[in-house]
Amino acid sequence: MPIIHSSYQSPLSLRNGHLATIYPTLFRRLDSPSIHQERLELPDGDFVDLDWSHQKHSRLAVIGHGLEGESSAKYMQGMALALQRRDWDTLAWNCRGCSGEPNRLLRSYHSGVSDDLGHVIDYAISKGHQSIALIGFSLGGNIVLKYLGEQGDKLHPEVKAGVAFSVPCDLTSSSLRLADWDNKIYMSRFMNGLKDKIIQKNKKFPGQLNLDGIKRIKTFNQFDDRFTAPLNGFIDARDYWLRASSKPHLKAIQVPALMIQAANDPFLPEPCFPRKIANTSKSLYLEIPRHGGHVGFTSRGPEYWSEKRCAEFLEEVMP
Repeated sequence: MPIIHSSYQSPLSLRNGHLATIYPTLFRRLDSPSIHQERLELPDGDFVDLDWSHQKHSRLAVIGHGLEGESSAKYMQGMALALQRRDWDTLAWNCRGCSGEPNRLLRSYHSGVSDDLGHVIDYAISKGHQSIALIGFSLGGNIVLKYLGEQGDKLHPEVKAGVAFSVPCDLTSSSLRLADWDNKIYMSRFMNGLKDKIIQKNKKFPGQLNLDGIKRIKTFNQFDDRFTAPLNGFIDARDYWLRASSKPHLKAIQVPALMIQAANDPFLPEPCFPRKIANTSKSLYLEIPRHGGHVGFTSRGPEYWSEKRCAEFLEEVMP
């Protein structure tokens, strides 16, 4: 599809990509959505935790978080509340180990866990949901697009559309971009959270992890080479980045999918803007606002532009 001309107008004070990224985390205030929490047992003996809003609406939005995020993140709650106001049921899912309790297995969550999203979708369908949209932010957006492309024409007919924001669809380039000096504040936060999870996992599985020098690990290249790749069946960091990226799967997406990437996103270099793929795709819509940062898209009022834009797109393709 042709690249969409974006309607997003950033507040003048938030046109810097870093400010746009950081502001919502620090200053956004939201009422917590009314939810029912449920644990989904997975076939391999692990689990993921789900936050449901059941209002018996005909449409369900399945919403996925970013790296080191969770269902209670402000961007997750904001999206859920916006869709609930528009007569949607919502299901915000937590990746393994991201709901405040370590997962049971040695394997961890990562950017390519489309199999886990598949289990969540299967469960939602088993509960009677017949019209489902998939929404994801950052890592969660990569998982959504990877899942849609992998499924292709075998996708459950109940899954009607997808929306993904700030997607590191080319994990190699985005991982290296985050190692740049101007992203040190984000990298430090990610590393602290990821290393804490590894330290917890080492207590649960003594002798199966080597923590020597873990304090010296500062980048995704180092962390993914040492932990993410071997724990999840990849050869090394580069193999993980290649196989977990959604970009190679975008051409195979068969349902309407909106991908929104801010031009000033500090996490995303040029390979994460798949213009050529979108231009030749019948299903992938690429929108590139000039501003917005990474999972920012702030606007005045109770709803952010990202929430209104998502709802607008879904109304168009899932009337």
